[in-house]
Amino acid sequence: MTFTVKITTPYPKGTVKELLEEHLLIPRKIRHFLRIKKHVFINGQNINWQSPVNTGDLIELIFDDNDYPSKTIPMGNKDLADCLYEDEHLIIVNKPEGMKVHGNEPREIALLNHVSSYTGQTCYVVHRLDKETSGAVMFAKNPFILPIVNRLLENKLIQREYWALVKGQFPQKTAVFKEKIGRDRHDRRKRLVDQKHGQTALTHVSLLKYFPNNTSLIKCQLQTGRTHQIRVHLAYHGYPLIGDPLYSKQTADRLMLHAHQLSFIHPLTLQKITVRTQSDSFEKGSGKEPKN
Repeated sequence: MTFTVKITTPYPKGTVKELLEEHLLIPRKIRHFLRIKKHVFINGQNINWQSPVNTGDLIELIFDDNDYPSKTIPMGNKDLADCLYEDEHLIIVNKPEGMKVHGNEPREIALLNHVSSYTGQTCYVVHRLDKETSGAVMFAKNPFILPIVNRLLENKLIQREYWALVKGQFPQKTAVFKEKIGRDRHDRRKRLVDQKHGQTALTHVSLLKYFPNNTSLIKCQLQTGRTHQIRVHLAYHGYPLIGDPLYSKQTADRLMLHAHQLSFIHPLTLQKITVRTQSDSFEKGSGKEPKN
């Protein structure tokens, strides 16, 4: 596999070495290959490692199997990839509820396989949603961009907004849930609030609408990303998610949790990207039209 990455750099003036190491996060081994193969070009010119890079310069990087070994996975059904945003490096799709983001076995077909079929190339998971959760999920289209967006995720620079339908009339316009979350020793599938041994978890909650059937539509923004964080926090405070098979007795056709919006600063263009999804299933799940 050989592929070329072209970037019109938005970064401040610096050297080639600084660009590759500090901004693009290219691993040392791969930077070594790029240097000895002379696979770095600025505005079409082959350069040395200390050459200056100015804002607006066109950078070309050529990668082959010594840099990023070829990886293949089974292709899925491209028609099952509901694309919300796509560029040369990233794709964001609307995951349906009931579908895994990636399989547990090499031959298992999941959303990753459908997205790879849609793009015509093997993609890479950036972040995950529970099988029961629907909404926006991001994939990397090449191994070059993956560590860059992973750093954004680790530094909490990818903002994820969820919509949740819960039982009861949520009493506050806004709230912050701070209870630590740990494993449930009696059920390996579940998590629970564990203030002594759990991990820090912060969930920002805002009321969106009341529904006539004693349910509330709320917005949740994660400052941390613990397993089942929204589900555990809401159930602990007495507002379990409708249709949650683990933490709620309120039945529904599906878990009423949806990744409604995803926003971030694109690491290669420094442009703000905001992607929103449709949430029609929440109107259906409420049983009646919502009221403010």
